[in-house]
This record gives sequence, structure tokens and C-alpha cells, in this order.
Amino acid sequence: MATRADPPATAGDDADSPPLEAPAGYAFRPATPADLPTCARIWRESLNDYMGRLSQPEVPDDLGAILRLYGHLQSTDPARFLVAERTERTERTDGAGGPAIDAFVAAVAREGLWFLSMLFVLPRAQGRGLGRALVAAADTPGTMEPRTPDPERRWHATATDSAQPISNGLYGSLGMVPRMPLLRLVGLPERAGAFTDLPADVDVTPFDEIDGAGDGLGSSALAAEVAALDRDALGVEHAVDHAFLAVEGRRGFLYHDATGATIGYGYSSESGRVGPVAVTDGALLAPVVGPLVTAVRPRGAFGLWVPGAAGEAVGSLLRAGFRFDGFPVLLCWDRPFADFSRYLPISPGLL
Repeated sequence: MATRADPPATAGDDADSPPLEAPAGYAFRPATPADLPTCARIWRESLNDYMGRLSQPEVPDDLGAILRLYGHLQSTDPARFLVAERTERTERTDGAGGPAIDAFVAAVAREGLWFLSMLFVLPRAQGRGLGRALVAAADTPGTMEPRTPDPERRWHATATDSAQPISNGLYGSLGMVPRMPLLRLVGLPERAGAFTDLPADVDVTPFDEIDGAGDGLGSSALAAEVAALDRDALGVEHAVDHAFLAVEGRRGFLYHDATGATIGYGYSSESGRVGPVAVTDGALLAPVVGPLVTAVRPRGAFGLWVPGAAGEAVGSLLRAGFRFDGFPVLLCWDRPFADFSRYLPISPGLL
């Protein structure tokens, strides 16, 4: 269905907010699970379009990981995962039946944080205002009906490719200004001594060895410790994302000091994905990352997303034999919400 324009502004409303209606020739609706493969193809085609112009290799046609992420985003925030369908009945080029989807947006709300995870528009449909209109629609909390933005949603943020100046300009115009690089590091720890050792009295316990934990954060005590770390470093809790990490096969580790106080957690996996990581003191981040890239043997190389504010962790990984991979991503926000010297995100699409 298409959304309607905002009603006349009243005191407290933002009269300059973009209307929540789809551009001519399109209708917006919440995505269904059956739409997700089409969204994954749009993601791949859009990336390959602009990366090809930069002489970068194509995104492989292995969409399993991105489809699992989309499934998680759609299941936790169905009202914020929207597709733009063409309303004109035209010949489809993808061989599938039904209306043609040209663009989609996926955002999540985690307590006071609204995070734009994905926004992709097919090259043939760009320049029609679809991106801006989809972001506005996804920022309408809990419904497709226009309403005043949720006052409890205090922050807006996203992560975007630094090689995309047009997209970065759109997000900046909406207040989500680029603030910090998010660096992709890949490799294996080939050189000893690159990471500062954890203090000798720090205790490291795998999540699955904590009484009652089972898979994920099944233990109420563990869940509370992880939630406190997230709130301290990231600014919000996100238990639903920790549940997704367990399904994805990431193994969590909890860190306590000699007094029994919780000082951090981190994830690693056989697939090579590392993160998220949260610590109470920025000086602990690199010492915590070191064991995470040695405690698990990956099937290939490790890959981490490290904010530029975590300088010692970046330097330690480079000294250990890791390398930068691709263009930096830009972390963007309207108001500060996290301490990225103490937090490594899951990925650019899910903090």
C-alpha cells in the first residue's frame, strides 16, 4: 500500500520532514519473507553497479549470509523493512511472477536507537526520490501510517560506504552525518606478541560453559551482564541480536576481573566473523580481541569491523598480520550514542 502525506504540522512537529508517500509509479509495503531473495538480488546488483565503476571485484553470487541477516531484520522489525513496488504492470526482468520490486529499506529500533541497516535502489530506478521516501517511511514507528516520530527514539545512525558520496549526502541531509571510519580488517594472527596480554587475573569463560546458558544468552545472569556491557559501551541493549549471533554460530566469551566484576564480552566463530565486542575500559579492547582471533580456528581468514576510535586494536591487528580490506565504511549519526573506543559492531548492517 502507498503511504499518505503527513498531516499539517502542529506545535512540536517538524514541518520540514519529508512526506511519507511513495514517488509516482510506486507503492510501499512491508516486506514478506518471500521478498527477501529479491532484496538480496537488488543489494548485489546495486553494489556491483557502482563497485564495477571503481574497478572493484563483483560481489559473489552466494547470498546465504545476507539472506539470513535479512531474515533477522525482517522478523525483529517488520514495520521497518519495506519494499518499493512498481504500480505499473510492466515486463519483469528477473523471471519471477508478481509485482516488480525496485528498492527496499531495512531499519531496526533498539531501545532509543534507530539504525538504518540497508537502503538499496536498483540503478534503473535511481534519481526518483525512492531512497529518501523509503527512509522516511521506515522511520515511522510501528506502522505505515504517518505520525510524529517516536520521542523515545533519541538517536538516528547508519553505516555507509565511503565510496558512495550521493548516499552519504542523503544521510547527512537527514542529520546522520559521517563521523568515524569503520575499518574492515581480514587475516590471521601470524606474528606473536602483537596484542597486549590480558591481566593475569582476568577470567575468560565461554558463554556455553556458564550454568544455564545453553545456546545464546539463556542464563538470566549472563543476559544481565551482557546487557549491562552493551548499555555502557553501545548505549542500548540488543538481546535479540545476541540470539541471532548464537544461531549464526558465533561463540561468545565473558571476561571477569579478580574481583568478579564483568569487564567485557566478545564473539568469534569458525566462519571467521569476529564481533561484537564490548569492554568497560578502552585499554582492554585490544587485549580482548587478541584471544578472539586465537581461541577459534576459522575455516579461512578472520574478518573484523573495527571503528577508527579503537586505534590500539587496529594497530595490534595490523602488527599481527591482518590487512585492510576494501574502502572504509563511514559510521554516521545525528547525536552521539556509543563509545566506539570500547565497542566493535557485528557488521555495518547490524550494530
